[in-house]
Amino acid sequence: MITLDEVKETVNMIEHENLDVRTITMGISLLDCIDSDLNKLNDNIYRKITSYAHNLVHVGEEITKDYGIPIVNKRISVTPIGLIGSSACRRAEDFVTIAKTLDRAAQDCGVNFLGGYSAIVSKGMTPAEENLIRSIPEALSSTQYVCSSVNLGSTKTGIDMDAVRLMGQIIKETAELTKEQDSLGCAKLVVFCNAPDDNPFMAGAFHGVTEGDCVINVGVSGPGVVRTALTQVRGASFEVLCETIKKTAFKITRVGQLVAREASRRLKVPFGIIDLSLAPTPAVGDSVADILQEIGLEYAGAPGTTAALALLNDQVKKGGVMASSYVGGLSGAFIPVSEDQGMINSVNAGALTIEKLEAMTCVCSVGLDMIAVPGDTKASTISGIIADEMALGMVNQKTTAVRLIPVVGKGVGDSVEFGGLLGHAPIMPVNPFGCDNFINRTGRIPAPIHSFKN
Repeated sequence: MITLDEVKETVNMIEHENLDVRTITMGISLLDCIDSDLNKLNDNIYRKITSYAHNLVHVGEEITKDYGIPIVNKRISVTPIGLIGSSACRRAEDFVTIAKTLDRAAQDCGVNFLGGYSAIVSKGMTPAEENLIRSIPEALSSTQYVCSSVNLGSTKTGIDMDAVRLMGQIIKETAELTKEQDSLGCAKLVVFCNAPDDNPFMAGAFHGVTEGDCVINVGVSGPGVVRTALTQVRGASFEVLCETIKKTAFKITRVGQLVAREASRRLKVPFGIIDLSLAPTPAVGDSVADILQEIGLEYAGAPGTTAALALLNDQVKKGGVMASSYVGGLSGAFIPVSEDQGMINSVNAGALTIEKLEAMTCVCSVGLDMIAVPGDTKASTISGIIADEMALGMVNQKTTAVRLIPVVGKGVGDSVEFGGLLGHAPIMPVNPFGCDNFINRTGRIPAPIHSFKN
């Protein structure tokens, strides 16, 4: 039974503490669209997406109107296109036609983004998957709504270092092709280790082959709510701190569960999961870094940051998991630099470096996220950074991801403005020493010994 006080508390969270449902994401399987004829494949893809998702935005707006809960994004994710296009696509250019079809479908449905221009290559690349990867720069530079992801490693299979090397080059090419927009294409491209099948957040969302034909996944967010709650327990013990975060996460997740249930009912699509991730925005007061400061750090990046983030991440999960029937996706704290004003402040103060963000990845899902680096950063250096993050995910049996943006024409001391939820970011320095001889080895890094649990 929900009390009047709880209703008032939720209203206050929405009006004053930036509580929102970050996204309703409709996952759509395209497996039954596969055809060896490229034109038929594109027609099948467009028809299925628009038939399932034509009402998604309207339903989201109606839920906001009926319940007063802001729903920031309405999104679509699809089966990895590396699989769907394998029969019809013989060249990278063929995959680009699918990207444009996805973009047209997203525009016609009115959604913010569409994810799934993806390949899962943790143990090796098929010719079709390699063609998709090579098509990414052209696909992202010629579309507006399409997001891309590539899974390069997993705890069970190891890391495909050939794909890691290739992705360093692809990120550089994407930056160059979108340089007139400050290399914005790279903001729509993420690489993973242990990518989940049901992630509703972009740019990494795709509809995994383990999923049903169509599901609704919801991502909740409320860094501002958590921070406000913690202001009431300044100086209290860790026990009180943890209990406060857990109770707050429970309340936030209940809002997401309500939206997910309503969206599922109105769209007549099964409910998939709630993703508990704390996802910040550039808005003042909606920052994960601010939570870390409220816990007791001068800046995010100060000594104690990794411990504080580990505490926060764990308590959010413990509180949220009790408020939803199904929890999945990433369900961790996002720490994107450009999308979190507190993180930006920490970088500008000299408290936060790429190396510290890498360490923080050990206790959250996406540690190197939306990081702008100098445009002249070498492809092999980018691949080396990716390899480090993939190793963290592989060995620790968790999801890790990288979204680096080498901004063409800019260097350390400059800043870049992406706009909207993507925010703005200072250009961060990277380690100047080379790793070419390591990255240029062929093959893959084997799975760790603890992966053999069958």
